[in-house]
Amino acid sequence: MKTFLDFEQPIADLEGKIEELRHLSNNDDINITEEVGRLKEKSQRLLFHTYDNLSPWQKVQVARHPERPHCVDYIDELIRDFTPLAGDRQFGDDKAITSGLGKFRDQSCMVIGQEKGANTSERVRYNFGMPRPEGYRKANRLMRMADHFRLPIISFVDTPGAYPGIGAEERGQAEAIAKCIETCLTVKVPLISIIIGEGGSGGAIAIAAGDQVLMLEHSVYSVISPEGCASILWRDAGAAQTAAEALRLTATDLKKFGLIDMVVNEPLGGAHRDKLGTINAVGNAIEIALGNLKSRNSGDLCAQRRKRYLKLGEEITE
Repeated sequence: MKTFLDFEQPIADLEGKIEELRHLSNNDDINITEEVGRLKEKSQRLLFHTYDNLSPWQKVQVARHPERPHCVDYIDELIRDFTPLAGDRQFGDDKAITSGLGKFRDQSCMVIGQEKGANTSERVRYNFGMPRPEGYRKANRLMRMADHFRLPIISFVDTPGAYPGIGAEERGQAEAIAKCIETCLTVKVPLISIIIGEGGSGGAIAIAAGDQVLMLEHSVYSVISPEGCASILWRDAGAAQTAAEALRLTATDLKKFGLIDMVVNEPLGGAHRDKLGTINAVGNAIEIALGNLKSRNSGDLCAQRRKRYLKLGEEITE
């Protein structure tokens, strides 16, 4: 059964009518192919119009859609011979960071991603995609391992932000994130990052400071969630829609500002309507990005990456 977002209700009503007509046709042998075809065309037009005019807040909702492909879906389809690697060698293993070695289209690589989980039990297991310090220390360890063995790094970003609990703060959440970002900027191998859903705060930047940052069309990337921003500025989480407008968190805005390198188009109606098509599109984009970086000298690669992010900071402060 499909999950429809609030603004998709007219589409849901049309698709519901189509299913009802099909059910009648199957059971009563009524020829209603013409009517079904007419409604399908109307539904497609409405779907196109709706998704061609999404507001930033609606894009946030699409980015959080529960049926959107997650990190493990990309790994299952794109990474062959995947071998999970666990633990930070200091405290424990954080399931919110899914990582390991594998082959992306015959290229050995290190994969690091944030996983939210597809159902309630999985979401609890993965802490709703909010990593703790041990998750970032695991990512840090594996990026350094990739650097040592000269393996490119692919990161899948999908988190509302790092876990803000007391235990995480006590174990050095801020330091773990900072070290992770530092490692992103110092490894001498290609680092490709793609925002596949939410890219929230430093929790996302920790594994997203790459040579090439890709972003799915209806994903979002911001320094803070709209709800968090609204709570701080207006003391009202209900003003999240206004905050989303102000944050400029869409792929279109971020590409215009030079904060990301490529927008990967999603199927009509969002990634959740065609998971395999979305995953293949992401795979093709990663292949292009890796191809562009392969010929670069490792020292130049690292220097250019650092220069890129320092320049962004200078432009923002100016």
